[in-house]
Amino acid sequence: MELRKIAEAAFPTRWGDFRIFGFQGVAADRIEEAVVLLRGDLEGAPPLVRIHSQCLTGDVFHSLRCDCRAQLEIALQRIGEEGRGLLIYEHQEGRGIGLLNKLRAYELQDAGADTVDANEQLGFDADLRNYSLPGEILRYFGLRAIRLLSNNPEKVQAAERAGVKVVERIPCLVAPADTFRSYLETKRIRLGHLLDEN
Repeated sequence: MELRKIAEAAFPTRWGDFRIFGFQGVAADRIEEAVVLLRGDLEGAPPLVRIHSQCLTGDVFHSLRCDCRAQLEIALQRIGEEGRGLLIYEHQEGRGIGLLNKLRAYELQDAGADTVDANEQLGFDADLRNYSLPGEILRYFGLRAIRLLSNNPEKVQAAERAGVKVVERIPCLVAPADTFRSYLETKRIRLGHLLDEN
């Protein structure tokens, strides 16, 4: 995959001042996009990194069907408090099935399917995301070792496939609300997400 930096600008937030970057990853069969928020200097000890998949319903509309927005805010708060780190925001809505298919999956979930079954009933794998673009972005910033804020072992493996050592996986745990308790259980049981403290 060829990585192209498209833009970079100052980006003040309620968690502190960041730089915002726009990247394109160009592969033979697709073009992917990601936004990156950088805070502080990444030199020295392994910085805190979050790879976050876009969730319009949660991140923007505050949906309580998932824990996505809460995880995003935890990451930004932690990076803000540390004064340095990187948040990679990938455009892979609905585990890669896209926004409208995600809404179709919501319909199936309302009828009793869990999130994995819903994706599969629509003809998709449980998770279509590809993490090659974040790997390229980590290399772009010259990172050889990171502390990854994630519950998803696939993201740890993706960073390490890119030649970046994950020296620590930091859980990104959200207190389960009744509206997404079964969603978290499905992620833990069927997708292998690490949702226990240990």
